[in-house]
This record gives sequence, C-alpha cells and structure tokens, in this order.
Amino acid sequence: MKVDYIALSVPVFFILIGIEVAYNFYKKLNYYRLNDSISNLSQGIGQQLTGIFMKTALFFGYKYIFEHWRLFELPKTIWIWIILFIGVDFFYYWFHRMSHQVNALWAAHIVHHQSEEYNLTVALRQSWFQGWFSWVFYLPLALIGFDPLMFLTLSSFNTLYQFWIHTRAIKSMGILEYVLNTPSHHRVHHGSNPKYIDKNHAGTLIIWDRLFGTFQKEEEAVYYGITKPLASWNPVWANLHYWDDLVKTAKKSPRLSDKIKVFIMPPGWFPKHLGGFQQAPEIDENTYQKYNPKYQSKLTGYVFTQFLVALIIGSAILFSYNKMSILPLVSGIVFCLLTLTGCGALLEQKKWQVKFEYFRLLLGIVLVLLFKYPIGYQVIFVGIQLISLIWFFNLQKSNPDSNEN
Repeated sequence: MKVDYIALSVPVFFILIGIEVAYNFYKKLNYYRLNDSISNLSQGIGQQLTGIFMKTALFFGYKYIFEHWRLFELPKTIWIWIILFIGVDFFYYWFHRMSHQVNALWAAHIVHHQSEEYNLTVALRQSWFQGWFSWVFYLPLALIGFDPLMFLTLSSFNTLYQFWIHTRAIKSMGILEYVLNTPSHHRVHHGSNPKYIDKNHAGTLIIWDRLFGTFQKEEEAVYYGITKPLASWNPVWANLHYWDDLVKTAKKSPRLSDKIKVFIMPPGWFPKHLGGFQQAPEIDENTYQKYNPKYQSKLTGYVFTQFLVALIIGSAILFSYNKMSILPLVSGIVFCLLTLTGCGALLEQKKWQVKFEYFRLLLGIVLVLLFKYPIGYQVIFVGIQLISLIWFFNLQKSNPDSNEN
C-alpha cells in the first residue's frame, strides 16, 4: 500500500510551527513575518496540489525500472533498509548539489531559497516543478533492485527529517554536528553570503558534504534569501521568475551554443558579450533591507482568513483526491491557487488586486455550484464567499486609496 507520509504529517508540521511562533513571540526574536510566512506556506500548498498530477506517474517510472530491469533480488531485511537509507541520502545529496549547479534545475529549486527569513514555514516553501526531475536521480536504486515501496518510504522520511532543521531556535548540537545535517548546517545552506553559497547540500547525513568538499561551518551571521531578491509574494511568479531571466538571457545571445549554455551552466554564468560570469555580491549590512511592502493593516484579518480557506480546501483535496472526479478536482485546485495568488497581491497592494479579488470570490461560487459538490459543502462555501464579498467591499470602501487601484 502506497502511503503519502508527507500529507499525513501536515498537521504535525502546523503544530510545530505554532510552537515555534509562540516561542518567537515569548522571546521577542522576530523570526516570523505574516506576509513572508503566508508566502512560504502558499508555496507548500501549491506544491502539494500541483504534485497530485505527477505523484503516480513518477512512482510508476521507478516501479517500471524495478520490475523490468533490476539487477538483483533484494530481501526486505533490516540491512537492506539501512543500505537503502544510505543510498537515498547519497543520491539526494547529488540531486540537491546539481540543483545548485545547473541553471535549468536551479530555476525550480530556487523557490525553496527565496525567503529572507528562516523558520519552520521555510521548510514547506517548495517548488511546484522540482518533482518533475528530482526522481531521475534515484533511478539507480531501482536498477539495483530496491523495492519501490521501501524507496518511497525512505525518501519520504528523508524529506520529513529536513523539516525540523529549518529553525534558528536551535544553535549547536555538539558531536551530532559531525554526522547529521543540523539547523546550524542548513542555515548556512540558505545563506546568500558569498562564502555560504552552494554549501551543505546534505539531506540527513552531513558526511557527504564533508567527503565531497562542499561543507561550510556556520560562522558569521547568515543573510537568508537569494542574491537577486524575488521581491514578490506572488506564488506563481516565484516559480517562474528565474525561467523568465534565463529565457531573456538566451534571447540576447546570438550564438546557439550560448543559448544552450544559459540553461546548463551554473547560476551566475553569462555569455562573454553580456559580461561573463557574475560572482555573488558581498552583503552590506548597512544597506541590507528585507522585502516588506506596506499594506492596509485592516487587510491582515481578511488575508489570513482567505489563506485559511485555501489551506482547508487544499487539505481536503489532498486527503480525498483519489475519490474525486477530474472536473471538481481541477476546479478546487485552480480556486486554491487563485486564492493564494490573491493573498500575495493583497499583501503587495498590486493595482490589479481589487478586480482580481472580486473575480476570484464570484468564480468560487460559480465553480462550487457548477460541478455539484456535496450540498453541505456548497452551502458552507457559498456562505463564506458571500461574507468575504461583503467584508472585502467594506474594506475597499474604507480605504481612501482604493479608487486609485
């Protein structure tokens, strides 16, 4: 039986995030910002929803090689589990390292590094497209003969392990720092300081970085994020912006070889006629500022409520999509993604956000009635949408700048 351990762990994730938020407020640490946290969680929700259409196909890709081309018949003993655990972690290291060294792979993985904060919500900030290629790195395990369900279990737990290391609350872990990937090691990995870039790619075991020369100890203060800040809360743009940069660079390159290299060379590489390789800039702590656009304070409760609606609907889809027909499934996912995009637009006070929000709220009513969801869900959802319409209308009425939008 194939079990989605990631989806099952979502409630635990939010409990732990709640504990860290409480600790953050108690200690007055400023590890969290509402806009950044909503952006991080929006990426995670979007990744899980878009991943619904890939999970089965990618699993069967591994399974096909195992069933037709495997070299050995391996028993399901404790020693095979241990060897597979090490194998999964080893290939994760190389997948992760290559995701930082090949532009086309970085274009997907960059999403995880965009946050300028570092807390447990960052662990859930995941690319919507990374799953399309990450599974390829693990195919040698299928060829050797490791059972697909064993692989799926251990790769899931490899991912789950990495949740808790996205925290600043835990400093050093003593002797464990020599063997395990820890919060300290992973803080380095998320740093945009030049000395920290492309370091500590480990999943569970830091030994791979120590063996292959990519280890860096946490020393000076870490500045989180990417060298060219995203400067947006839009989850769709977050997944596409680096692709946009690559395509624009390729268009400026007359030589076909340079067009190809744009996608296969490391981040920072440019053709000679565009200046050649560009090193990551040093960070000036006197001028450094996090992206934090102002928005109507009255919007905070509204945006948080809409985010909760998306979270609840998204969670319901994740736990019931196998029983849903295609049109209700797709309409539910589309509405969730539009809601998350709308939350980002409201937090940025985009000029188009008012018309977009009215459109989104009305579209939700049309979709839930059109595709005949259970009557109880329809009544509750339509009620929420109507209340949201009235709430948003009153917010705009009280906003003196709303007419300019």
